[in-house]
Amino acid sequence: MAALAWLLIPLFAAVGAAIWGSWASRNRTTGDVAELAGYARFRDAMEKTDSGTDAA
Repeated sequence: MAALAWLLIPLFAAVGAAIWGSWASRNRTTGDVAELAGYARFRDAMEKTDSGTDAA
């Protein structure tokens, strides 16, 4: 029975690694569109701001 337990440990490790690998390689590009739009608004706002001082 102890030999079976030692054989199950690598099996559980392999299943865990497969689950973690599929989770780590998932598609996470859904939030990029909103994030890029926010960055574009930030750039526009920074270009429009004027500090009121003359640059030397």
